[in-house]
Amino acid sequence: MAPLLEIRNLKKYFKTGGGMLHAVDGINVTLSEGKTLGVVGESGCGKSTLGRTILHLLDATDGQILFEGKDITNPSKKELHKLRENMQIIFQDPFSSLNPRMSVSAAIMEPLMLKGGLSKSDMLEETRLLMDTVGIARRFENAYPHELDGGRRQRIGIARALSLKPKFIVCDEPVSALDVSIQAQIINLMLDLQEERGLAYMFVTHDLSVVKYISDDIMVMYLGQMVEKAPADELFRNTLHPYTKALLSAIPIPSIHNKTKRILLTGEITSPVNPKPGCRFVARCPYASEECHELQTLEEAEPGHFVSCCKYKEINNNI
Repeated sequence: MAPLLEIRNLKKYFKTGGGMLHAVDGINVTLSEGKTLGVVGESGCGKSTLGRTILHLLDATDGQILFEGKDITNPSKKELHKLRENMQIIFQDPFSSLNPRMSVSAAIMEPLMLKGGLSKSDMLEETRLLMDTVGIARRFENAYPHELDGGRRQRIGIARALSLKPKFIVCDEPVSALDVSIQAQIINLMLDLQEERGLAYMFVTHDLSVVKYISDDIMVMYLGQMVEKAPADELFRNTLHPYTKALLSAIPIPSIHNKTKRILLTGEITSPVNPKPGCRFVARCPYASEECHELQTLEEAEPGHFVSCCKYKEINNNI
């Protein structure tokens, strides 16, 4: 069966005073219906830009985007309007992504009004059903965002994303602004909705504990490029790239007896503006050598496990 979403050599560059900033640089990925792709990396690695480029909130510089087998890289205005029904986004900050002058019901109803085809009473009934689905009590129907806590505000964002019955949702750090107890509620809600509706998620986050729990596959990004991608369990069990190893070493373990050795990265971060060929992690990598300055390519180290590192075999054999 063909994947729901396929990205081929996708690039997004921004023009700056010093040259072209390579925010997303040659990403290849596929995502099937009902699956979750976790995208992780440090702030500024391009993970949010990747999601927004896929959704055409930003125009791609180069590459190809296919949805349900159809090329949607350069859609017409009419095609883009139709795509909005099938491809949605949940934003990171639930407060700034909501109109402070719109009540809960008005905010959720807005996509239905823009789509058209329903009477006002039908839209109100659909809005109330969506509130029930995401766990917002109907007594908050006429409340405003400032009157609600972060969890309820994020549930509004989820309801808005679900309102047009999409097939694919970009979740741009949807729980990072929430308390830990609320995070668990929202993640479990998203998993339940995925099972009920067959949704495909691209889950963008910097929290590796969360991404392991929710993802089928995990992609690690560094300065616009994919450095490692594997099924979630495989990535944590058999980490190959030095950058991924450093990220995983930062996860706190709730035990005084099983402490992990933290890998502290030193060196200056390579500029993403007009970057030179070669590994972009080279300046911070403790295993770097001359060959790392040459062009790196993704290699399938194990079935479904890809890594962009010319020294991964040597590194992992010595550990």
